[in-house]
Amino acid sequence: MLQRPRRGDPFWIWMLHWWDVLSWAVIGILILTTVFTDLPTTTKYGSLALLAALGASYGTVRRMPGNPVRGGYVHLGVLLVALAGLSYLRDGYGVLYTLALPQFVIFADGLRAAIVLSGLGAVAITVGGTLRAGWNAENLTTNTISSLAVYAVSALVALLTPRALELRDERAQLRAELASTQLSLAEAHRLQGAAEERERLAREIHDTLAQGFASIIVLAEAARSGLESDPDRSAQQLLSIEQTARENFAEARILVGSAPQSGLAPGSVAATLRRTLDRFTEDTGLPVTAELEDVECDQPTRIALLRCTQESLANVRKHADASTVDVVLAQRPYGVELEITDDGRGFVVADSRGFGLNGMRKRLAELGGDLTLTSSLGDGTRVLALIPTNTED
Repeated sequence: MLQRPRRGDPFWIWMLHWWDVLSWAVIGILILTTVFTDLPTTTKYGSLALLAALGASYGTVRRMPGNPVRGGYVHLGVLLVALAGLSYLRDGYGVLYTLALPQFVIFADGLRAAIVLSGLGAVAITVGGTLRAGWNAENLTTNTISSLAVYAVSALVALLTPRALELRDERAQLRAELASTQLSLAEAHRLQGAAEERERLAREIHDTLAQGFASIIVLAEAARSGLESDPDRSAQQLLSIEQTARENFAEARILVGSAPQSGLAPGSVAATLRRTLDRFTEDTGLPVTAELEDVECDQPTRIALLRCTQESLANVRKHADASTVDVVLAQRPYGVELEITDDGRGFVVADSRGFGLNGMRKRLAELGGDLTLTSSLGDGTRVLALIPTNTED
């Protein structure tokens, strides 16, 4: 059974649909004129009964779920009886055959069935009209010729419809494939977003909590070993442990969303870096030479500068065995530069695979920046972070 047309269906399918709608509008007008026209009782009530039966049959099949092939053929049987009866009862009612042509396509299960049943419709109106006018060769010939003309149209409709259905099915398949692709793309975006979020959280945890816990461990070991020999120093280290733990707690609240913003206050990047460097010197005893400009940048840039500084200092403490550290923060015409150098043991840059260095590179790349790492064995390390800025903002 031909389904109701949908957006995107070929014009032919829509034409059949509106042809069918128009036929029922005309049938409705015929019912009204039959009701209010003075006709012989048999003609009047016979016509109304046949039209009512046809309408009830159509409505019943249309409301059936799925694709009720058997119900469609029952309706077509009712249609043939109605065409024969109305052609017999009323002059000119053979026109209903023309109006009903789409129904032979709509309710028939295939091309052959549609052509055969529409042919039976032509026979029905020919027989009915001939019986009404009088059964003779002249009337039979006249009715047959007119019926054959309409039947030719019916056959053409039946022949054109399968190709239109193929186009409809092709478009429906394309729509289904497009919907499936859109769902797959949405799922891929969701998975990508989840992976990026996991990576971001891993980077934040490494740059904040993990570094803080590493500092707490180092300070705790140093404080324990110096409890008897240098209690004042141990007390200072315990204070550093407490402060680091509080900072970790604050960062943890930010990561789980119970704190609204980063701990870095707007406009305080130079002061924040100074405090970070002072803490580093206090905890490690390494002197730090710092030239920190009061640069102008947005909050994401400030956070990136702080995280790069923290990661670089953590690497100095864990790996460099350095005696001095130099830090320069400067505003350049092309952006903000952060340079951190040490005179430690250095390393082979090509062999470095640390999560922290990769995290710094990705964090800077998200802001359009770049990380340059220069080092060699015995010659110390230079970390240069560049972040382009728009000072007009």
